[in-house]
Amino acid sequence: MQNYLQVFINRRVAAVAALGFSSGLPLLLTASTLQAWMTTAGVNLRTIGLFSLVGLPYSVKFLWSPLIDAVAIPWMGRRRGWIALMQLMLAGAVAWMAFTMPSAVLVMALAAMCVALLSATQDIAIDAYRADVLRENERGAGAAASVAGYRIAMLVSGALALVMSQSYGWRNVYLVMAGLMALCAAATAASPEPEVKVRPPSTFGEAVVRPLGEYFSRPGCIGMLLLILFYKLGDAYAGSLTTAFLIRGVGFSAAEVGTVNKGMGLVATIIGAAFGGGLMARIGLFRSLFWFGVLQMVSNLCFAALALTGRHYGMFMTTIAFENLSGGMGTAALVALLIAMCDKRFSATQYALLSSLAAAGRILIAPSAGYVAESLGWPVFFLITTVAAVPGLVCVLVYAPLIKGGSFWRTTRVSA
Repeated sequence: MQNYLQVFINRRVAAVAALGFSSGLPLLLTASTLQAWMTTAGVNLRTIGLFSLVGLPYSVKFLWSPLIDAVAIPWMGRRRGWIALMQLMLAGAVAWMAFTMPSAVLVMALAAMCVALLSATQDIAIDAYRADVLRENERGAGAAASVAGYRIAMLVSGALALVMSQSYGWRNVYLVMAGLMALCAAATAASPEPEVKVRPPSTFGEAVVRPLGEYFSRPGCIGMLLLILFYKLGDAYAGSLTTAFLIRGVGFSAAEVGTVNKGMGLVATIIGAAFGGGLMARIGLFRSLFWFGVLQMVSNLCFAALALTGRHYGMFMTTIAFENLSGGMGTAALVALLIAMCDKRFSATQYALLSSLAAAGRILIAPSAGYVAESLGWPVFFLITTVAAVPGLVCVLVYAPLIKGGSFWRTTRVSA
């Protein structure tokens, strides 16, 4: 047990956990929390719906990720300088939202877009820092710590913010969140610098071209991209309709779903990520990817069983706990893989591109979920999502020699 916990107890993993919190905090302030504020302020639904476009920077952040590789802020190191600058600017932008009335739609949209843009840029720098600072045996623990910090931050800026708004008002809620962002900058200042020093790209053009050239020079590069694309496909396909299924398909109330799925589910995800991160240090990346992927697939079968049993609280809680536990483990394994795949010279650009690819499968397959569930029924839908998890597992097995330390990693290790 001591060896299991030891990997979590060091400055690098602690820093990654704090930065995970910083990464997760702004997200809901421009999404569901802002929607709640605008709804209580009487803004019409069409306008609220249009505010979903504010999240666009998160989807296209890879477009300016080479800037983070090519340009160094002249304080606190290559990565931490960017992170701290974004955190301080985020504190100011969130405070701007606090002093903006929802009825001033255009001003609020501009402030929210500013928060999203700064937050997406912060994410690029944090992902790069995590790839640079963690030692090989700490990647699983670092991924777990990052997921835990991110989820806790979403709880703070989501559920806690909604509760606080009832007593203190929305302006004060957003000012508190701005203060938390400023405190995150202090945590960044206390974080360690990466141990390995590399020569970064000298120009923006070099930062755009060389990351792609370096990656595609590796043997098996296309296969590893397929693995990333397919690994969480089944999990994401099922997750796209989980809430609708629990309310409409099985008949649980919104309050029950919120309490169990969002409350207990959050705790299970954090536990799963932490357990998976520690276990990864013992069993290695390949076995973690495979067995955690198997557990993700089995969790989809649990939803199929719940669809057959109907409104059964025991099965409901078991399914949600298992799904979030296995999902947290799978996410930790995938993040550890993405970290390992990055050349430290170009980690900002490569991680942004690889993580965008990991999300692409979910984006492409999710729109079909409603049609499949409506046409074939919930049990068959969840069986299909189970089958959708198989290609990812096949990729893990097929490309096992690369994952275990074959020639694919040679370029990354030499350059680092």
